[in-house]
Amino acid sequence: MTRASATPWLAYLCLAGSMALVGSYVGLSKVLVLVFPIFLLAWLRFGIAAVAMAGWVKRGVGDTPLNARDRRLLFLESFFGNFLFSICMLFGVAMSTALAAGVIMAGMPAMVAVMSWLFLKERIARRVMLGIACAVAGIALVSLTKPPAATAHDSSLGNLLLVGALTCEASYVVIGKKLTGSVSAKRISALINLWGLALVTPLGLWQALSFDFARVGTGSWTLLLFYSMAASMVTVWLWMTGLRHVPAAKAGIFTVLLPVSAAAIGVLFLGERFSAPQVAAFALALAGVVLATWPGTRPAATPVPG
Repeated sequence: MTRASATPWLAYLCLAGSMALVGSYVGLSKVLVLVFPIFLLAWLRFGIAAVAMAGWVKRGVGDTPLNARDRRLLFLESFFGNFLFSICMLFGVAMSTALAAGVIMAGMPAMVAVMSWLFLKERIARRVMLGIACAVAGIALVSLTKPPAATAHDSSLGNLLLVGALTCEASYVVIGKKLTGSVSAKRISALINLWGLALVTPLGLWQALSFDFARVGTGSWTLLLFYSMAASMVTVWLWMTGLRHVPAAKAGIFTVLLPVSAAAIGVLFLGERFSAPQVAAFALALAGVVLATWPGTRPAATPVPG
């Protein structure tokens, strides 16, 4: 296998790993929001990651100097993909369930594809459109088979916030595509995390002043460390690395692994009930990924430079 032919599959692996991790911490955040206030949790996440990524802030050998456009995109990437996504997702999952979060996030591939068409002028191949439809249909099936235990705790406001998180994450995918051409994945990860830290610091400090840190157990601190590193460091680096080689519309298919992973965490670790139709839903979702990524007879369309 040549380097050129191997690159897309390595990129696909990065994209899949990123979204699976995002889904896992979306599900596990249901536990963290029972321990930490929302803004304090977000502030601790960005702060821990900022220390871990301190060495990634400096411009590397292959990076071009940041211009006004890059700085604006970095701020928007953090505002939507870090700050607003974290707030909407944490409040939303606190009012709902990990399974409900998975159901709502099923709209991600379609949202990314539409935004890619509108803002990046990417053509959406028929096979990719079929993959999107398959992925959305698969996870939407979960909404028809939610157990009574989950629906009893559903909140319309929580679900609305999760829809906001969906929109923010789709914006993150599209904006990230514009950034990867001139800024390295590591530096993007570090800079947007710093913006997230700056945005949430006033609210985080406000809640920290009245919080009793002594009552937090070792397990919660360990989970917080995983959440911080996964959410701000590993997932962003994996996503930006893969996004360099894959059109945003096709990359958006991999976001289906977010709801699959979130729902799986809810079932395996949070005691949310699992049913046979949900197995079929996950199979449809993964079939959508296969449809979108299986090699075709013609090369995938490339985005118009913006």
